[in-house]
Amino acid sequence: MRVDGTALEGEARPGQCLRTYLRERGVHTVKKGCDAGDCGACTVLVDGRPVHSCLYPAVRAEGRDVTTAGGLAPGDEPHPVQDSFARHFAFQCGFCTPGMTVTASTLTEDDLPDLDTRLKGNLCRCTGYRPIREAVEHAVRGCGGDCVGCPTGQGDVRGDDAPVAAGADVRPPAADRVVQGREPYTFDVDVPGLTHLKVLGSPHAHARIVSIDASAALAMPGVHAVLTHEDAPVTRYSTARHANRLDDPRDTRILDSTVRFRGQRVAAVVADTPALAEAGCAALRVEYEVLPAVLDPEEARSPGAPLIHPGLTPEDGVEDASRNLVASWRGAYGNVGRGLARATAVATGAWSNARVSHAQLETHGSIGWIAEDGRLTLRTSTQVPFLTRDELALVLDLDPATVRVFSARVGGGFGGKQEIFTEDIVALAVLRTGRPVAYEMTREEEFVRTATRHPFRVTATLGADSDGRLTAMDIEVLSNTGAYGNHAIGVMFHGCAESLEAYRSPAKRLHAEVVYTNTTPAGAFRGYGLGQVIFAVESALDELALQLGIDPFELRRLNAVRDGDKLGVTERRHHDDLVFGSYGLDQCLDLAEAALARGNGVAAPDGWAVGEGMALSMIATVPPRGHPATAAVTAFPDGTVEVAAGTVEFGNGTHTVLTQIAAEALGLAPAAVRLRTSDTDATTHDTGAWGSTGITVAGKAVHAAAVALRSLLDGGATVPPEGLTAHGETDGKVRSLAFNVHAARVAVEVETGRVRILQSIQAADAGTVLNPAQCRGQIEGGVAQGIGSALYEEVLMGPEGSPTNPAFRVYRVPQIADIPDTEVYFADTSDSLGPLGAKSMSESPYNPVAPALANAIRRAIGARPMELPMTRDRVWRLAAGAPTSAGRDTHRAF
Repeated sequence: MRVDGTALEGEARPGQCLRTYLRERGVHTVKKGCDAGDCGACTVLVDGRPVHSCLYPAVRAEGRDVTTAGGLAPGDEPHPVQDSFARHFAFQCGFCTPGMTVTASTLTEDDLPDLDTRLKGNLCRCTGYRPIREAVEHAVRGCGGDCVGCPTGQGDVRGDDAPVAAGADVRPPAADRVVQGREPYTFDVDVPGLTHLKVLGSPHAHARIVSIDASAALAMPGVHAVLTHEDAPVTRYSTARHANRLDDPRDTRILDSTVRFRGQRVAAVVADTPALAEAGCAALRVEYEVLPAVLDPEEARSPGAPLIHPGLTPEDGVEDASRNLVASWRGAYGNVGRGLARATAVATGAWSNARVSHAQLETHGSIGWIAEDGRLTLRTSTQVPFLTRDELALVLDLDPATVRVFSARVGGGFGGKQEIFTEDIVALAVLRTGRPVAYEMTREEEFVRTATRHPFRVTATLGADSDGRLTAMDIEVLSNTGAYGNHAIGVMFHGCAESLEAYRSPAKRLHAEVVYTNTTPAGAFRGYGLGQVIFAVESALDELALQLGIDPFELRRLNAVRDGDKLGVTERRHHDDLVFGSYGLDQCLDLAEAALARGNGVAAPDGWAVGEGMALSMIATVPPRGHPATAAVTAFPDGTVEVAAGTVEFGNGTHTVLTQIAAEALGLAPAAVRLRTSDTDATTHDTGAWGSTGITVAGKAVHAAAVALRSLLDGGATVPPEGLTAHGETDGKVRSLAFNVHAARVAVEVETGRVRILQSIQAADAGTVLNPAQCRGQIEGGVAQGIGSALYEEVLMGPEGSPTNPAFRVYRVPQIADIPDTEVYFADTSDSLGPLGAKSMSESPYNPVAPALANAIRRAIGARPMELPMTRDRVWRLAAGAPTSAGRDTHRAF
């Protein structure tokens, strides 16, 4: 076959698909997202026709022309569609983009009216699809990016030499490489002598391993090692990564003699090929002693329930293992009972949400080897290189100086890569075998062996007087962390904090617990618990507004926290580490309300019920208790500078903004700035790309370094051939607050339960918006993920406590047809803490979406949604007055 115009030799293996055939021969412009034909990341052209190469037999491509994203245009120039994607900021992590541009390259103007159908085979988890739609339409019509409405792409790294101030639509530095599939991700590299690791998972929800017979596997030619709990260090850790490792329960071993959820690692096989490693796993003979399991969190904390981690104590970070209780938060201020008694209106209910998959298109994976300098080196898809290095060194009893961890571009994370899910087992395998080892998770493993969003049940009782002012808030939270406590404590505390601090009330009471169950673990997910609690609080507030006949926007104005207020969950006080660096909630409410009142001209289908809803959210711009980061900026005699920082680019736009910050401080064009990031060798320390800290922490450190360098240069310092370097750092201890308001108008077909979003609006308090096109994309992407969680997505749990729908084909990631355009409005604020006045805006847009949609559905059909997702069957039952969980999986465990 000819691939991108070049003959590619070699016979395909029987049954081999075209994707693996191409990648085994170094064609890395083809990506792997699902290997099931569901996501489109692997799309190529075969004789000009788009196909999913993960399904297309390689043998059928013999004698044909295969075109990948890297060969759509001659030489290094992008195809017009690819150029339009770059100009329109139609990617974030970019992992889906090569396949998306390949499909789009075949479209004509006749296809545009049916674009939803033409692109339904290509998923994007990041963007919200609006810029993709615009990029395709503009490319097909041949506008070349010059028509009204196209982002300007100022500061284009391909040749614009003019300095660009912060606030411009500076194109991402890697834009051209991303759209052509040439920007390397974790596995887009050829490593000589690479071996492959596969994992045998537990068939039981809870069992003790009695024995493992590995003799048959070890006798197979090409199998180099079988790893079991007997090979694993005894040191316990958490897969979750935080600045302080003691923030999470130390309840995990690399391989354990007790398995606590179905799919948990039992053993790992290292072999010459992935297929041989899988065969080795199949050859293992394991004897289990099956133990009692508990799947429901309410049952798990009840007397007599099976104990999941009976030997752990508060010193291990577990509050009460005898109740399967990881942590709790109990407290109150004011007199809640009296406040509810004097209320004119009281709203109460129990709201729950399902498990949600991160569904980032690049699966978890790592490649490890011993470098020439003798260091254990890992190239891995992570948001936290430094924290991963430090924990691996501790668990494996190594000096951190002998471990290097780095990432290439990361294909999406959403919190799911703030974990150690592959690095530990790869590091152990490298040390055991002395060989390079790769472990690339399958899509099924992503569902069964990583983590999901935490399912919560939140009981909320809110009271208000006749004027609409809150008299009391009474909140009870039960969180299900699954079999391990990664992020259990932080998600519970964070979820309860800003969601309740957002409102002023004379009395509040909170009782929150997070418990273990023998189910797939939960972990960090966009919003970090806030969305779960906000769903209940904002729904109850909307019910109060209905009872009192008060406009929901006005009810929020009456009760929302104001600039300078004391903040409180179980006590009211000013916080030394949490301040109002700026305040834009009032503007956000006004902007969203005005947009909803204007409408957008989209009419509901005849006979459908229509409702409007809104919700707000508040979030701290940095996680609590510090988030240290360092950076260095080096000037060279040729007028260029290098920025060295530890943070990671995974679709959050960090690379673009760090470029802008340095360019702004030094008076340079973005083209003069190059980056070295995501590497423990790049700088002294960076806590990681989580908690929306790419701008507010890493950006602040880069700004400090660039300002220091500017001072040296302005003072007449000479730039030597090796460069002149200045350093910057921040501890991230003092945090500001950001706000988002979402509003929506929906139509509901009562006879079927179908929901159609007619208008979607989000107003955001982002401080100084350093890159408007990019920030708008972050908000649209957060809204799209919020729509998925609200209407479509649910990891269904079977009777053994593991997912029954572990594939995109049966797990409903929104397609382009499912996501409406969102009107985005920015409050006019400048934050006193953020670099150049900016705030974070990656996680927060997600949080108010589900309650806004739920409130709109409530006003359309007259019945209150109490559980997520609000699928067609649930909405239909709700409208018909039937129980919404009728006929659904009884093991959902909220």
